[in-house]
Amino acid sequence: MKIIIYGATGMVGQGVLRECLLDPRVDGVLSVARRPGGQQHPKLKELVRPDLTDYSGVEDQLAGYDACFFTLGVSSAGMSEPDYTKVTYDLTMAAAKAIARASPNLTFIYVSGQGTDSSEKGGSMWARVKGKTENDLIKMPFKGAYMFRPGAIQALHGIKSRTPAYRAFYALAGWWLIPLVRFFAPNAITTTEAIGKAMIAIAQDGAPKKLLDPKDINAAAAGSAGRG
Repeated sequence: MKIIIYGATGMVGQGVLRECLLDPRVDGVLSVARRPGGQQHPKLKELVRPDLTDYSGVEDQLAGYDACFFTLGVSSAGMSEPDYTKVTYDLTMAAAKAIARASPNLTFIYVSGQGTDSSEKGGSMWARVKGKTENDLIKMPFKGAYMFRPGAIQALHGIKSRTPAYRAFYALAGWWLIPLVRFFAPNAITTTEAIGKAMIAIAQDGAPKKLLDPKDINAAAAGSAGRG
């Protein structure tokens, strides 16, 4: 498979990129980003676009891919709904439309969030915007579109968030909170490794439903490990 990844320098994206580069089922990876990521690998190419809503002149570089793993996202803290919509919904849909034109027989997997509002009418701003993004991606003319809704995410293999507040939280939570959640509520937590493995498995084989929670993600990852 040939894979497009958005957000490869973020915490989740780093884990997804790692699994793609390690997995023999993945022949090549195109990282689409605003700036170079700095990582070198025989499988990896980069498409640098300072404006990720504009693909004029480069859509041909998105052709021939089997899946897109969209892990790009920002926190809604301190943002107005129009600003959050611009960087969440508008950016994602611009990318999805360009990719659908270039690689129509592609599987699109989007990292959303637990608590996303599919009705688009709830009281939580971020959940409404994410819900609209999910709903409109599912309507796109892809081979398949799947929405990952992870809860707590444990970063593995030395991966760290680029957001200082998140780094501080995971540094504190890693030695007591995450093990506690894993013990009492194992289906509420997943890992960066599991998300990457699950994406590869679903890109190859599909999934029985469009919205996947941590339990679904972990199950898909376990099946992928068995085949890999």
